[in-house]
Amino acid sequence: MTPDPAFLFLTAEHREALASITYSILSRKGFVVLTGDAGTGKTTLLGRIFQSIPSTRARFSVVLNPTLTPIEFLEVAMLDFGIANIPPSKAKRLTLLEQFLIDSFHKHELSVLVVDEAHKLQPEVLEEIRLLSNVERPEAKLLQVVLAGQTELGDVLNRHDLRQLKQRIAFRLAIHPLSRGEVAQYIHHRWQKAGSAKPHPFQPEAVARIAQCSRGIPRLVNVLCDNALMTAYGENRATIGPAQIGKVARDLDLLDGPGVPSRAGAIPEPPRLERRPPAQVDRPGNRVANGAISAPRRARVLVPWEYQNDMATPSVFRRLAAKLGFSPKPKEQSDLVPRID
Repeated sequence: MTPDPAFLFLTAEHREALASITYSILSRKGFVVLTGDAGTGKTTLLGRIFQSIPSTRARFSVVLNPTLTPIEFLEVAMLDFGIANIPPSKAKRLTLLEQFLIDSFHKHELSVLVVDEAHKLQPEVLEEIRLLSNVERPEAKLLQVVLAGQTELGDVLNRHDLRQLKQRIAFRLAIHPLSRGEVAQYIHHRWQKAGSAKPHPFQPEAVARIAQCSRGIPRLVNVLCDNALMTAYGENRATIGPAQIGKVARDLDLLDGPGVPSRAGAIPEPPRLERRPPAQVDRPGNRVANGAISAPRRARVLVPWEYQNDMATPSVFRRLAAKLGFSPKPKEQSDLVPRID
């Protein structure tokens, strides 16, 4: 349940966001915004970025609880940068922070302010952050700012009184819930990362049920799978079917009713076998065709490396992601991010 970067599953959107944010920081672009629904992997992705840029290149100040006043936010940011003996006067604090940014620039170090849960920032705090970014040189921004938050952050930044901040945003990135195929890949990826060389015990129908009940949210996939595995262990089951997933989802209150997801926009439930009325005899020797039993074709569950990017024209940052090594290698799901020395 913790945002462990070692378990990060890189979809095309995650690779693009990872490459874009890294590029923005290293190129001193200033502001970059990352949005996504709760549980889609924003914090885990940020953790991977912290690992990929060595401490000799960048100093990170990470604000995890943004429900602060402007003066409290400034103090927390300075403390996480490692600035000691913070004066009580705001004027002296700003002078001290500015000197820190200038010294870091002369040492060829990047100063990066990262705000998680940024959708909870008050407008006056966002304005304070914008004013901090005024410390710059003609050729570069001295403070790099990463704002990561839920989708509501987009509405906050679209406020008329924050238009000056919005104009300074170099990149706005978004990650979305996993598709049904990506949920299958994700479960396979997590199972392998946990250390098992054997196939995971989830039946294809169970995987489809997980995709439906979780609505593609990785955090909910984790919860469903973890509870289903514990239940299977307690019942001495070697495999997990859709019935076990439905029971776990009901226990976790992820269903409004029998088989009905609790939120709109859920991935539709897989089709079931439909038994039509018995065949009717119109006259001797002539059977009506509606007596057949139709069974839908079952889609084959692909392993991760069989999924290909279906984008006809990859975006600039998707190509950048491939160049930096964030794309999966042939015949394996690569989640290794090269360190930037």
